[in-house]
This record gives sequence, C-alpha cells and structure tokens, in this order.
Amino acid sequence: MTRRVTVMSPQTRLARARGHRHHRVPAPAPLLEADRARRNYHAQRRRAVPTLTALFLVLFGIPMLVYLWPGLGDVRVWDIPVSWLALWLVPYPTFALLGFWHLRRAEAVESRPDGAARSATVSAFGETEDC
Repeated sequence: MTRRVTVMSPQTRLARARGHRHHRVPAPAPLLEADRARRNYHAQRRRAVPTLTALFLVLFGIPMLVYLWPGLGDVRVWDIPVSWLALWLVPYPTFALLGFWHLRRAEAVESRPDGAARSATVSAFGETEDC
C-alpha cells in the first residue's frame, strides 16, 4: 500500500507546526477609567446629534429644494443648470466640512481633563459621590 501525503505550502507547514496561539484576554479597565470612557462616549453621542441633523438636511434638503423649485433647472451658470450644480457641488464639500467639524468636537471631549465632564468621583464600590 502507498502512504498518502498531504501537500501544503511551507508557510502552512510552519503554521501547523507552531500550533494554535491562545489570545490573552485584556484585563478589565479600572473603574475610574471605565466611568470616564462611558462619559466620553455619551458626550460624543450628544455632540453627534447636530452633525447628523445637518447631514440629513443636506442629504435630503437639496433634492427637496430642486423638487419644490423646478425653475432652478432653467437657470444656468456656465451653461449648466443650477439644479445640477446644487446636486454636484454642494453635498461633498459640505460633508467634508461636517466631518472635520464633528471630529474636532469629538476630540475636544477626549482631551478635556477628568473633572470637566462632571464634578463627581466614583468610590471603590461603584457609587457616585458628588464633590
């Protein structure tokens, strides 16, 4: 009888010879850091509301403007209808500016000192104590 041999690339052979590596689970964050991360998360979500509102206004407002004022198709700039220019030129720079504005606001939340978000400390038992 002939013996069957598995054919594999050198990388696969080396990977199988090493065996499986078990990933270490990171230790949970200390209570104070977890509280600060939670506060940052909620503050950033609150700051995202105006950005999302402006995004939806641009995304749905420009087509609605073109629909409500069909005369914009008759007005031309450089022999191109204004309605086309509004759909081409307004959204993308506006989205870029909104992204930049939102990023700056989100980073400002992370860079503020610990006590700026709320003047409270967390005790060792997870209870909030006002300072």
